[in-house]
Amino acid sequence: MQENMSVIAVKDLTKHYSLGSQTVEALRGISFDIDKGEFIAIMGPSGSGKSTLMNIIGCLDSPTGGTYHLNRQEVSTLDGDELAGIRNKEIGFVFQNFHLLARNTALDNVMLPLKYAGIEKSNQIIRGKEVLSQVGLESRVDHQPSELSGGQQQRVAIARALVNNPSILFADEPTGNLDSQTGHDVMELFHNLHNQGQTIILITHENEVAAEAQRIIFIKDGLIESDTRKE
Repeated sequence: MQENMSVIAVKDLTKHYSLGSQTVEALRGISFDIDKGEFIAIMGPSGSGKSTLMNIIGCLDSPTGGTYHLNRQEVSTLDGDELAGIRNKEIGFVFQNFHLLARNTALDNVMLPLKYAGIEKSNQIIRGKEVLSQVGLESRVDHQPSELSGGQQQRVAIARALVNNPSILFADEPTGNLDSQTGHDVMELFHNLHNQGQTIILITHENEVAAEAQRIIFIKDGLIESDTRKE
């Protein structure tokens, strides 16, 4: 079966919301597979359904219909607590606004997912320093976010996303708050991670950023309009 080869397999995903007396169909039957080690960009205009899709694939929400397998496990029927457990173990998130805790050091921010996972403190420190080094911030472990540039803060956020060795790294508009050179540096880091075997899903509305990926899935009106791979 195809699902066994894929880190992600979604089939006929739908998501409906009630707005007063109206039903909004955010997703209207989406199917695709993502293999381990792929670097994918998901694009689409505002209101296309790409954010809804990301929330479902990221185990932040459940679909109305269809199936979603993550590493062969059916997750579309799990409850909130079960989803949270899978999310912390399998998925690393990188957001446009960094979402760092202002009073915590870079290292403390990076160790947070390990703390939630109940990892011993000494191992948290070792692993935290390891991923900060991986993103080129080994000399900034004791700095608070206010002492770091925007690009460095985003690198801390990427290190935090990597700390649990996630199956998937999700990046939602990761260069949106960065100047072009810093954005380029962050994309270079994603390429390095991809070359090390990391599966990466990029949510973006910028063609230039999407062009960095190997494959682009374009969502429009809750459906896949195109799914193209680079030769």
